[in-house]
Amino acid sequence: MKRPLLIISAFILLSILSSFSVQFSVQQNPTDSVQYANEKHFKNIQQLTFGGDNAEAYWSYDGKYVIFQRTNPKEGLNCDQLFIGKMPEKFGDPFKYHMVSSGKGRTTCSYFLPDGKHFIFGSTHLGADTCPPLPDRSKYGNKYIWPLYDSYDIFMADTNGKIVKQLTKTKGYDAEGTLSHDGKKMIFTSVRDGDIDLYIMDMKTEKVKRITNTLGYDGGAWFSPDDKKIVWRASRPKTKAEIDEYKSLLKENLVAPTHMEVFIANADGTDQHQITFLEQANWAPNFTPDGKNIIFCSNHEYKYGFPFNMYLTDINGKGLEKISRDKGFDAFPMFSPDGKKILFSSNRNNGGGHDTNLFVADWVK
Repeated sequence: MKRPLLIISAFILLSILSSFSVQFSVQQNPTDSVQYANEKHFKNIQQLTFGGDNAEAYWSYDGKYVIFQRTNPKEGLNCDQLFIGKMPEKFGDPFKYHMVSSGKGRTTCSYFLPDGKHFIFGSTHLGADTCPPLPDRSKYGNKYIWPLYDSYDIFMADTNGKIVKQLTKTKGYDAEGTLSHDGKKMIFTSVRDGDIDLYIMDMKTEKVKRITNTLGYDGGAWFSPDDKKIVWRASRPKTKAEIDEYKSLLKENLVAPTHMEVFIANADGTDQHQITFLEQANWAPNFTPDGKNIIFCSNHEYKYGFPFNMYLTDINGKGLEKISRDKGFDAFPMFSPDGKKILFSSNRNNGGGHDTNLFVADWVK
């Protein structure tokens, strides 16, 4: 959801973060570690990937596999492609994965269906086989600018990578899709009505309903474990200057998601309200398995917007607790279906290079 939208999908900040991020090294340097002091919620942490940018890793419903996106020019992966890996059955077992996207265009925001045999994902491959161009940030004061590629649509494929259905067909950006736990609904981000909003699709009828209507970027949404609520990130311009800049960028299929907060609502979009008021970028929110708390990524503690760490709060935004301590980038947290493990992306333990890797740990309450 960079992812990318990283703004996150994305979806989100990985491309800009790679300039700060850190290649794999043996865990001997105390400043570059697999696990840091005060990360009391992590136990038996294991690094799963070694090299490249690996992010937005999401569990299958049975907790046996993960699907994630990976970029590594050294392997000929010049923009994000999708991989499925089998999770190690015991600590120390290798993480084996294989590519399931075609290699055409840029892919993002993949998510397993409950049957474990299919997944949804966003892709630009209908626009071109090649990677879409990155925006020239020098035109915008070198600030972080994220492209809303109008060739992005959402597809369904089997776990061999064969596309079985195109789910969105409207002009403009459609991506950042995730599913309700019963698999009946998909929530995603689209510009189909002129702004960057959240929509819900009935997976059986493919009927779509818009559920956000406030000017600004809304994306990276997730259903709660009981499918009664949703959580997402939003960037809402307030001043005239902010609104003018937002609208100007949107006309160029761009957004500058440097200020985001976490919002929560009922699953039908009612009772929408902001739960973080931390300023800067607060994003990649997700529910804990009991549905009582939200885990998310933020840079709010740091004046210059870096590093990013993960934080925990209740669903009302109270009781904020810092979860991770890397000096670079910790983000995209996702709990296993049984709540016993947490999966995330991090710059830790890569020796000061430009790699973002996947890590898994036992979750200690």
